[in-house]
Amino acid sequence: MDAIWLTGAQWLAVLRIGLGLWWLESWRHKDRKGWFERGTGIAWASDVAAKHRWNAVRSGFDVVVAPRPRTMAYVVVYAELALGLGLVVGFLTPVALACGLLLNLLYLVLMIHDWAEQGQNAMMALISLVALFGMSWQTWSLDGALGLFR
Repeated sequence: MDAIWLTGAQWLAVLRIGLGLWWLESWRHKDRKGWFERGTGIAWASDVAAKHRWNAVRSGFDVVVAPRPRTMAYVVVYAELALGLGLVVGFLTPVALACGLLLNLLYLVLMIHDWAEQGQNAMMALISLVALFGMSWQTWSLDGALGLFR
């Protein structure tokens, strides 16, 4: 593969690191006090799910998230932090990419009617796929340094 300035593997690492920084920004700008103490994030998601046109989304939210809002708030917020850190440093990268893809798809399905969010989730999911199938952990990563996932 020909590439300008960097090698193809290095460009994939740039893409992976950029995605990680995007996840870290998602974590950084969250009002964690609101999410953890007042339940604002899960309350918002509950409102979105309650109005969702797909019964599977409404019932899935009612079964998985609604009974444990505080726990789910911590799961969402710290999943974004873990994804960001894992992708930036390249540790357990294929796991982080697969989990990030899953989280973006869940966000995409939940917010199917919120077009402002759809572009972000679609692009993050696409980057996850490219970084996963391009094995972006081969360069500039702890996984590469440790010889993981060869």
